[in-house]
Amino acid sequence: MARPDPQSFFQLDPPVSPEDLEAGRVLFAHECKFMLSVAHLDQLPEPDPEALRTEVCFAGRSNVGKSSLINALTGRKILARASNTPGRTQQLNFFDLGEKVWLVDLPGYGYAQAPKDLVDRWQKVLKAYLRGRQSLRRVFVLIDSRHGVKAVDHEILDMLDKAAVSFQVVLTKTDKISRTALEEVAVQVRAELGRHATSYPEIISTSSETGKGLPELRAAIGKLTRD
Repeated sequence: MARPDPQSFFQLDPPVSPEDLEAGRVLFAHECKFMLSVAHLDQLPEPDPEALRTEVCFAGRSNVGKSSLINALTGRKILARASNTPGRTQQLNFFDLGEKVWLVDLPGYGYAQAPKDLVDRWQKVLKAYLRGRQSLRRVFVLIDSRHGVKAVDHEILDMLDKAAVSFQVVLTKTDKISRTALEEVAVQVRAELGRHATSYPEIISTSSETGKGLPELRAAIGKLTRD
C-alpha cells in the first residue's frame, strides 16, 4: 500500500496537547546524570526486562548540535560534551533521567578525517546496537536545518530501516534561518522521509539557543514512557 503524499503525511511541528507538554516538563524536571560510556557491546547496560525504563537515543552527523540539544533538554550546561576530535566521540554515552529513561548519545557520524578502521569498527558497533537493543523505543535523528538531509545522513536512515527501528527527525539550529527557509528545508526532509518505512510522521524543529521545540521534544519522549 502506497504511503500518502509526504508533504501532507510528515507534519512539521504539529500541535501538542497541554497534558503531554506538562508530562514532558515533569519528566525532565528529574535529575539527569551521566552513567557510562560504552566502547564495546559487552559493556551495554542490561535492558529493563519489564520495560519500566524507556530507552531513546540521539543520532546526528558531527557538528549538528547534538550535545547542545541534550544539554538544553535536560537543563544541564555540560552534561553532554562536544568534541572536534574523532577518537573522543566514538562511544555510546548513557544518561539516566530520573531512573525512568536512558538517554543515549550516539557517536557523531561524518568525520571525513577519522581513520577508516575506526569508522568501520564503529559502524559495526552501531549496527549491532540498533539491531539488538530491544528496549530502544525511538531514535531521534538530528538534521541541521540550514542544510537539510545530506549524503552522509542517508546511511544512518537506511540502517534504521534495515534494523526496523522507529526514528523521528529533529531539525536543529532553527534560530539561524528564517521561517521561509525552514519550510523549504522541511519540503526536502519530507521527501527523504517518504523513502523510509520506519520514519515517524512528525518533525520537530528546535533551537538550543532559544528553547524552541524543546517542550515538544520533551513531550514526545515523555509520551514514549507512557505508551
